[in-house]
Amino acid sequence: MTYSQNLWLFFTLLFGIIIVPGMDMLFVLANSLTGGRRSGMAATAGIMAGGAVHSLYGVVGVGILASLLPSLFNPLLVVGAAYMAWIGYTLVRSSIVVDTVGADGTRSGWRAFQQGAVTCLVNPKAYLFVLAIYPQFLKPAYGPIWVQGVVMGLMTMATQAAIYGTVAFTAAGSRRALISNPRATIFVGRIAGGLLIAVAMLTAWHGWRASA
Repeated sequence: MTYSQNLWLFFTLLFGIIIVPGMDMLFVLANSLTGGRRSGMAATAGIMAGGAVHSLYGVVGVGILASLLPSLFNPLLVVGAAYMAWIGYTLVRSSIVVDTVGADGTRSGWRAFQQGAVTCLVNPKAYLFVLAIYPQFLKPAYGPIWVQGVVMGLMTMATQAAIYGTVAFTAAGSRRALISNPRATIFVGRIAGGLLIAVAMLTAWHGWRASA
């Protein structure tokens, strides 16, 4: 697999994950509905900042592992792929339905930014997810790990900005779409779950082939 193919695979997976309605999307939507577009965009920026921190520790962790304990890199890749497949399985089996989007009273842009960042940073699932995902795509064969990490981090932030920014700018329509189309949200979640399973199988195969 070439580096460009690796990035496209990462982007496909990333897009599928971010577009699934979840806490981050609902947080942006709630802020947009209660505080307007400015508050929604501030919440989006906060989530992006939190995501950048997650990307940073993911890159540092993979870089340390690749340089100090290279023999553990491929086994971790396989374990991470198994965890990623489990997340995908739970998404495929689940029924994601958005019943309501409550107002949290957030109207200050700075407060929305802070809450978005904290919400992202204190989510334990995000830490586990990064530890499972990043070893799949950060490969020493593609060059310096930190350069690859910067590219992936920027891709993550740009995708968050595009998706959550759209939600913030179209808050009323987004709310109607999320609440009135439960089948669509379930379908999106299951598609994302299928992507996770497919990527997990592919990366596990690459890890097994490299260690064989």
